[in-house]
Amino acid sequence: MIDLHPVTLADKAWVDPIVLAENSPSADYNFGNIFLWDETYRQQIGRLGGRMVVLLSYEHRPFFAWPVGSGDAAPVLDEMRAYAREQGFDFVLRGVTADHLPLVRALWGDGCAVTPERDLWDYLYSAEKLDTLSGKHLHGKRNHIHRFEQEYDWRFTPLTEDLFDPCRAMLDRWMESCGEDERDGIDDEYRAIRRAFEYYGPLGLDGGVLWAGGRIVAFSIGEMASADTFDAHFEKAYSDVNGAYPMINREFVRHIRAVHPQVQWINREDDTGRPSLRQSKLTYHPDRMVEKYMVELI
Repeated sequence: MIDLHPVTLADKAWVDPIVLAENSPSADYNFGNIFLWDETYRQQIGRLGGRMVVLLSYEHRPFFAWPVGSGDAAPVLDEMRAYAREQGFDFVLRGVTADHLPLVRALWGDGCAVTPERDLWDYLYSAEKLDTLSGKHLHGKRNHIHRFEQEYDWRFTPLTEDLFDPCRAMLDRWMESCGEDERDGIDDEYRAIRRAFEYYGPLGLDGGVLWAGGRIVAFSIGEMASADTFDAHFEKAYSDVNGAYPMINREFVRHIRAVHPQVQWINREDDTGRPSLRQSKLTYHPDRMVEKYMVELI
């Protein structure tokens, strides 16, 4: 029987070992993302055996996340399906990765519809590549960084509590400067970032700040997603500061590699279907994509 409750900070203690057991590079499962986006998705969470069950609601439609963890997933999925039936909503799974599809097809075969959700696929990059930016494909990134280094007296520092308020102020100014093509979903992200500052320590987040000319021009925040993958949740920079985005990306990756030497991959999350964001992520030439699917029983 599934016993679900609203997400609280106390859930981190039992969620983290379950996520570690799944050891997926996906950005959907780590506790930070669950907690930070709760104001948007209003999640219910619970444990069934060695797996985590998360029920989300988006645009007034409930759906389950894939039940990550260890042990046989089949009986957990059966319980989730029964719960949906009892509560009177369709059983829908989202965040189903390609690794999960063989079990989906073994359980339900032609009785389910599997739909790729390209807008939600995560971009994975070699941490070494983002650190060195070597190769002809990243020549443009190196040029932007070189210009930034020439134009500004700059420094990078880890994100610490005394920098939360200045970063909040920078975030507010960044919000005010956003164009129409950037507005979709931005309020949800704004609330999640503000929540990240509020619960930064208890969530075990890691972040960095880029300074130029004595002021903060960019920051980045993330957390470990798996044994060898770091998930960069948020990255904000002033678009009118040439080179600020590639610079915060490179410096934050260097910081993460120094603090977490086991990191081999950087997950820069999805593009939400925004053309400008997709183009930006593609210019870094992802090494892998975490494909995600929606599964609906038919």
